[in-house]
Formats: sequence, C-alpha cells, structure tokens
Amino acid sequence: MDSISATSHGLASDLFRREGARLVAILAGQLGLQHLQLAEDAVQEALVRALQTWPYRGIPDRPEAWLAQTARNIAFDHLRRLQNWDRKRDAIATARPLWMAGDSRTDPAPEIQGSDPADETVRMLFVCAHPQLSEEARVALALRTLCGFSPAEIASAFLTTEASISKRLVRARQRIRELGLPFELSPPDELTTRLGSVHRMLYLLFNEGYRASSGDQLVRAELCHEALRLGLELARHPTTARPETLALVALMLFNAARLPSRTDDAGNPLRLDEQDRSRWNSAMIQRGLEYLAMSRNGPTLSPYHLEAAIAACHSTAPCAAATDWARILSLYDRLLELDPSPVAAFNRAVAVARTHGAGQGLEALDAIRPTGTLDNYLFHHAVRGVLAAEAGRTEEARRHLEHAISLTSLPGERTFLLRQLQALHRRPDR
Repeated sequence: MDSISATSHGLASDLFRREGARLVAILAGQLGLQHLQLAEDAVQEALVRALQTWPYRGIPDRPEAWLAQTARNIAFDHLRRLQNWDRKRDAIATARPLWMAGDSRTDPAPEIQGSDPADETVRMLFVCAHPQLSEEARVALALRTLCGFSPAEIASAFLTTEASISKRLVRARQRIRELGLPFELSPPDELTTRLGSVHRMLYLLFNEGYRASSGDQLVRAELCHEALRLGLELARHPTTARPETLALVALMLFNAARLPSRTDDAGNPLRLDEQDRSRWNSAMIQRGLEYLAMSRNGPTLSPYHLEAAIAACHSTAPCAAATDWARILSLYDRLLELDPSPVAAFNRAVAVARTHGAGQGLEALDAIRPTGTLDNYLFHHAVRGVLAAEAGRTEEARRHLEHAISLTSLPGERTFLLRQLQALHRRPDR
C-alpha cells in the first residue's frame, strides 16, 4: 500500500469510528427508525466508497461532510428504487435540514447543518435502551449502531456466534418497527429507567475492553474509549447529565488512565502493584476527579459513585504501598449495601486481605453466599490462589491456580497464571 493509499485508508477508518454513530443517528432521525438498517448500511457503503475513491481522487477538503452527503445520497437512492421517494420526500422536507441542498456528485463537501450533533447520538442511545428490548439486544444494538462493530466483533466480545448476533440484531430492529418508536429522548416518566439501562450498557462495554472475554489481547482499548466517548456525550446533554452519569464517566476516566500500563510488552497482565505509574495519564485522572466532584451535587448515591471513589483511591496513590486500603474497604462496605452481589463481595474480600491479611481475606471469600456462586469465576480462583500462597497454604494455592488456568482462554492471562503456579513449586506447605 503506497503512502497516499495508506493515508486515505487511515483517515477514512478514523472518521468512520469517530463519525459513524453520529451519521447513523442523523440518517435514522430523517428516515425514521423503521429504516435503521438502511441508515447503517448507507454509512457503511459511504466508507467503502471513500476507501475506493480517495486514494485516486484525493482526500476532500471536508471529509466528514463528504461521508455525510454520500451516506445521505445512498439512502435516498435506495428509497427511490423502492418507489417510496415521494412519500419520504414530503416527510423529509418538513424535518429540520441537516445538510445544505446539493448533490455530493457535483459538490462533494456540503456543510452539515442543525443542532448539536450529540443530540442525535444521545437519542439513539435511548432508542437502544428501550425497555421492551432484552438487555442482550440493547447491548448488541448499541455496539452495532453507535460503535460501528460488525456482528463478528460483537460475537467475539460476548462469546457467541456471529449468526446468533445477527439474529439478535434482526429481532431488535423488527421490534423497533413494531413499536413504532419515535426518534426522541424518553418521556419523563421513562427517562430514569432507560438512563439506568444506558449506564449498564456503557459499563459493560467499558469492562469488555478493560478485560476482554475472548481473543488474543487482554485489553481492547478501543472498546474502553468508545464507552467513554458515549458517556461524555451523556454528560454534555442537560437531560442526561445526572449524578450517576457523571460518576460513571469519572469511573471510566480513572480506569482508562491506567490502560497503557495494564500489560507488559508481551501483552501479559500486570497487577496493580506491578504497573509503572509514570505511564498513567495524569490529565485523565485529574479530569476524573473533577467529574467525581461534580457527581456529588445531588441526593443520589449510586454504585457508580462508590466504584469511582475506589478507583480514585488507586489512581491517586503515588505508589502501591501508599494505597489507602482501609478507605477502600469502607467504600466496599457501603457498596455492598447498595449492590449485594457476589462480585462486589469478592472485591471487598480482596480489600479485607490487603487491610487485615491474607487469612482474613480467605475467610471473607468463604463467607460469600450463595455457596458456589463464584465457582466458575476466573478471578475468584486466581485471587484465592494468590492469597492461599501468601498464607502458606501451598496445596490449596496450587488447586485454585490450576482451576483458574482452566477457565481462561486469553494467552496473556494463561502465561501470568502459569508463572504464579510455577513459583509455588519452591514453596513447601507450612
């Protein structure tokens, strides 16, 4: 690939990642949500045309507008072929214009008109979070529509098949058509419910990037950055800039700041105490502190507030030894009051171990109920192995580390756990 082609390809791909969700949302708003699939296809086709033409004709002066106008023309041409143009033309003529008049084939870069582009993205988030869609469908639709991921990428992220994801997306779009959903923010009485679902989608998306569930890489930074980008869009919008939203953004900022040091050069995971803190993004941490402070301006205390406060303790400690584990434990105690889940109890047990010793940490793990909930949770066995080793219970440590190895499919995690296991061979039971 020559330098011009490489530059064109890189620019088009970058624009698609940054602008794709906005373009799909704008088109869906103009065409109606019954044509969501057409909007997605038109934006994808516009990218293909950019990759085909830009290396030969040159990159347009305003490439974002070129993609927008091309996607618009592709969608409208399709409607003409379906002989729906007359009906759609009248509807579109009465809508708020998003493009100046003109044809991209003669003027490839008209300006985009209209209100804040974030509005369309926020509206689409809430469409994806409709309560009559299953949670699995909501997440898949958000990844496809707002993040531009293919069915294969979504399937890889959530350990299922591409065919299953494709069917899930078809059912979600069909349900949207059946419900006749308007392209607008939720009615006031539904906003709180839908906003909570939006938060969960972004939380899940970020966590999948922070520790991938499949593939060759432990960290998928692009997923984290997509979740953070969408969270920041919510934080900008007056309707959705609630305390929980700001706390979630703070949490994502703290964790995203540590992404560069999550793995070594070979892609193997590094524990928090092993990470090079000079590689943490201090500006991002400072921004997280600002969002966390803003999130306190309200009566609501959500799990995101407490998780963000815990992440702030880790992010602001100058070294691992300076970590305020006592405060972290107190925050986990409060978190368990709001979210009495086994995973929250597991994380609290780690804080107990770091505050009061490995023995008490193991007792806290034993106390998690219901019994067996964490049997297939990789980190439960990995942490039990580490704590048992610290407590001198070598055989128990071996058993749990071997179980953890059997549960991971990520090469980097397997290498990390094998090293922990090999180190036990030099430790006799006490």
